[in-house]
Amino acid sequence: MSYKILTVLRDNGRISIAALADQVGISRASAYSRVEALVRDGVITGFSARVDPAKAGLSICALVFVTVLPQSWVSFREKVVEMPDVEYCVITTGEHDAMVLIRATDVGGVHAFATGVIAMLPEVRTVVSVVVLDEFVRKPFVLPTDIPERPETARLGMTRWTPAAEGRDAMAARP
Repeated sequence: MSYKILTVLRDNGRISIAALADQVGISRASAYSRVEALVRDGVITGFSARVDPAKAGLSICALVFVTVLPQSWVSFREKVVEMPDVEYCVITTGEHDAMVLIRATDVGGVHAFATGVIAMLPEVRTVVSVVVLDEFVRKPFVLPTDIPERPETARLGMTRWTPAAEGRDAMAARP
């Protein structure tokens, strides 16, 4: 894996191949072929601009926690994917099933989304919304090389995760 290349691209996605090659200490041809390979292999999924939501007119950020009715996942996912105000959505463990990050121009927009859009879905049992007061860490992505080594003692008493069975994601995606 070309973590050095990804680290440079994380900081400046518009860097020229020549400058990228110079920063990571490889030839231009090698830098070009490695970036192309990262794209082809799906490691790099696209290039985009980073936008400050508040300066773009969306000064309110909210997390909407959703509990989904059993047997409704496929329909819930299909509907959320189509919602233009959803910036990010993940399936979670714990009290709620999903967390949806939305942006709005004001608190009324958060209320309208939480009570008039998400809560109205027949797949949804409960909704809890939380307005974000400050976003002080926001990275485009984290790499394995960013994560420091931690002593094994830091894991004492914590749950150890067991990976899902091979192919489970494919089974869940079936209609």
